[in-house]
Amino acid sequence: MIIETSIITPMYNSEKEIVDTINSVLSQSYKHWELILIDDCSSDRTIEVVNKFATLDKRIKLLRLEKNSGAAVARNMGIEHSQGRYIAFLDSDDNWSTNKLTKQVDFMKRNNYKFTYTAYNKVNEQGVLLNKVGVPNRVDYFQLLKTNVIGCFTVIYDTDFFGKVFMPEIRKRQDFGLWLRLLKKVEFAYGLNECLGEYKVRSNSVSSNKLNTATYNWKLYREIENLSFIRSCYYFTHYALKGVIRTKFPVFAAKIGWIKSQNYES
Repeated sequence: MIIETSIITPMYNSEKEIVDTINSVLSQSYKHWELILIDDCSSDRTIEVVNKFATLDKRIKLLRLEKNSGAAVARNMGIEHSQGRYIAFLDSDDNWSTNKLTKQVDFMKRNNYKFTYTAYNKVNEQGVLLNKVGVPNRVDYFQLLKTNVIGCFTVIYDTDFFGKVFMPEIRKRQDFGLWLRLLKKVEFAYGLNECLGEYKVRSNSVSSNKLNTATYNWKLYREIENLSFIRSCYYFTHYALKGVIRTKFPVFAAKIGWIKSQNYES
């Protein structure tokens, strides 16, 4: 069994969503993957559901945390146990299009890119399209500090170049922290501006609390990136302003390329 890409999926009480997520991996046209699912002490039937898949396909592997620790710790356990050259991320309620890995791995190999991301669709809990999120062709460390334009479930990075790089173990914005770590080792991350997955927007999701997320963004600037107070204020202002424009003025955001759709979030 050839394993070229390791897919890291943290789970917590995910029995209702995880079947669709796993099936989106099983349906990939690209076959050289392993799916590492890390359970963060679920109290529902998540383990039972995943074990059924793992019994049928040896590429699906289940790991379990001893205590509830959050997505960063779970993802880092997955990275630690990964065997593939490429590390990809897929959360337990998101889905990939059938050709996601084929297109993105080819994009990386063809251009010798080490860190890539893609555009994606946002859908509601009923699967209805809210908007298409486009991405810039490339982004560097300082550009990303202003706003995180990289969706976690769209990322692939090359361990042949970086080695295994782990997320800062904070409750939120840990993926953003990893992207910044990678961009200290390479000049650019490169975007494939094609929607290759669906991000489900849930009212009770961790990212739904905007104020709390903003607090962790500030924490990331000050405590993880060790930016000065003045520089942190500068980047946080960009982050906050762009967030307000995308949420409150989606038509304007679409005109300047921050949203790629005629269907906007309410």
